[in-house]
Amino acid sequence: MDMGKTILEVNELTTRYITRFGESVYAVDHVSLKVEEGKSLGIAGESGCGKSTLALSLMGYYFPPLHYMSGAILIDGRNISGMNPDDVRKLILGKEIAYIPQAAMNALNPTQKVIRFIEDVIQVHDYGATKRDIYERARALFEKLGLPASVLEKYPVELSGGMKQRTVIAISVLLSPKVLIADEPSSALDVTSQKMVIKMFRQLMNDGLIGSLIFITHELPLLYNVTDDIMVMYAGQIVERANAKAAVFDPLHPYSKGLMGSIIVPEEGLRNVKLAAIPGVPPNLKNPPSGCRFAERCKYVTPECRVTTVNLREIEDGRTYRCIFSENELREAYQNG
Repeated sequence: MDMGKTILEVNELTTRYITRFGESVYAVDHVSLKVEEGKSLGIAGESGCGKSTLALSLMGYYFPPLHYMSGAILIDGRNISGMNPDDVRKLILGKEIAYIPQAAMNALNPTQKVIRFIEDVIQVHDYGATKRDIYERARALFEKLGLPASVLEKYPVELSGGMKQRTVIAISVLLSPKVLIADEPSSALDVTSQKMVIKMFRQLMNDGLIGSLIFITHELPLLYNVTDDIMVMYAGQIVERANAKAAVFDPLHPYSKGLMGSIIVPEEGLRNVKLAAIPGVPPNLKNPPSGCRFAERCKYVTPECRVTTVNLREIEDGRTYRCIFSENELREAYQNG
């Protein structure tokens, strides 16, 4: 991997949900990652693996029952973990890092026109901005992204699903954030709208309107068309990270391989692969197992897997994976079925 300027660096981040009974749910457990300026990172995994919690945690803005426990989040070298929530809201959110939530189509206030929502966003960070200045700024951005200026004077109910999704994306980049996190931005869209959204993200990157992109989805193959690298999460941990091509066409960790094998993929070379579901269910994160968290569902499990603390290991090209088996041992196991 070519090493450029690191725009986002996360070191051993741990966040938990604490229930009203005092129980801890280990949703993000010692996660470390780096994203370079101008690059995009995809995060994939089953529902409940910790993808969305990681996205919320990266914002540095916590609301119970989610709690920051330890670790560091550095945006362009600035550590935002543990900052005062008011400072995070005023100085970080929207400008340094922005977030497009799941079900973003429902994020707009149905009682306000789009332009009113934009005014609220900008005036939090720029008190001197006039309504005329804000309108012209929004109009220029919307038209650049293929959205007609008329959208600004419409209520959300007057927009189609795809139009609302693209409007939320446009609003999220109004302040040109250094990092944009998109959480399942295409999951509720038809294929045509998905393509438009993906094209929009590419344009945002190419035009320098965002510094880097984190794209979260459970559809691993979709990331091949959007991101440079892909990180696979399971039970609150990273289990593999590789370049997009390797992650989709040559997954190494047994969970990554199972995830790819359970999805219909239109890409050349994967169309005729027989589908196979991953057996079992993820572990309860109130009491995660001491050994490999995928052990109970892995067909290659050994007694050692259930008791040994498994750390990420790095191989060539910066690829990492979390397994006690070597790369050669895994590939031999896959060949033998």
